[in-house]
Amino acid sequence: MNGYRVAVVGATGAVGTRMIEMLEQSSLPIANVKYLASKRSAGKILKFKEQEITVEELTPESFEEIDLALFSAGGGVSKKFAPEAVKRGAVVVDNTSAFRMDSEVPLVVPEVNENALYQHKGLIANPNCSTIQMVVALEPIRKAFGLKKVIVTTLQAVSGAGNRAIKELHDETEAVLNGKDYEPQILPVAGDKKHYQIAFNPLAQIDVFEDDGYTHEEWKMIHETKKIMANENIQVTATCVRVPVAVAHSESVWFELEKNGATVSKLHDLLKRAPGVILEDDPDNQIYPQAVNAEGKKETFVGRVRPDQEQSNAFHLYCVSDNLLKGAAWNSVQIAERLHALDLLRVPK
Repeated sequence: MNGYRVAVVGATGAVGTRMIEMLEQSSLPIANVKYLASKRSAGKILKFKEQEITVEELTPESFEEIDLALFSAGGGVSKKFAPEAVKRGAVVVDNTSAFRMDSEVPLVVPEVNENALYQHKGLIANPNCSTIQMVVALEPIRKAFGLKKVIVTTLQAVSGAGNRAIKELHDETEAVLNGKDYEPQILPVAGDKKHYQIAFNPLAQIDVFEDDGYTHEEWKMIHETKKIMANENIQVTATCVRVPVAVAHSESVWFELEKNGATVSKLHDLLKRAPGVILEDDPDNQIYPQAVNAEGKKETFVGRVRPDQEQSNAFHLYCVSDNLLKGAAWNSVQIAERLHALDLLRVPK
């Protein structure tokens, strides 16, 4: 074959534009691409390498003769159109939360559970950005020592809420620095009742609150981790915080191991060899992961590995990753590359 026919749904968004960049850099053989978006965005011109491509309005018929469809246009769009794409023979990699907890849909981080791709029925879910980087960092440790419990606090960039949230951070910061009023419209959650200042002001809310007091983002981290690691017995809890950073999420992770014998040196060795991980951990020289260094990179950066001083067999680490790349666009394209390598980029009959 000469290559796959690829559609990018939500091509003009923060993740969609990066999906295009990742496809341009990908090893995936591509014959042609189609960019799809809402009626409002149709007609815009985007490029694929040097070729100019007109964005088309998304319809069910858009997926005729498409082999691979990458979705990142919101859960409602995915629920409506992803089944239409699969019905027409496309394999869908969906970056929304629409299908993540569906027992029939693999939830995949290639460094962690690539084998789940063999179970796909035309649809694969891309996990939540904050979940992805955490499981990438923990997987080599889990393989060696097992995981009993994980407690994570995230420091998440505003780009996780889209391009409008990035603009709100920039405009609001400028207003605050110049002593001007600014009325937030997006953060912490565009569709929630109240909006708060993000400039110079971390917000302990990402997504809406559930009845138990956890936000839906925290719920996602808890349950997605269990599904990806195929272990409902791992105890996971999360606190998710939006911080005034444009791109790249940071996370403080506490974890308790099942097996004895772990040391910082052994964990360092595991992380150095782990796919998709870059170890940055040299306290003597103030070397540790930073959001500004992770932006634009595909890897997850890990540092501050240290034993817990109060509980045996427990450790801390700090990980940082570009939430728009490894947390979204790159993980989606990486899934597509693995589907191709495994000869699974087809809808099962």
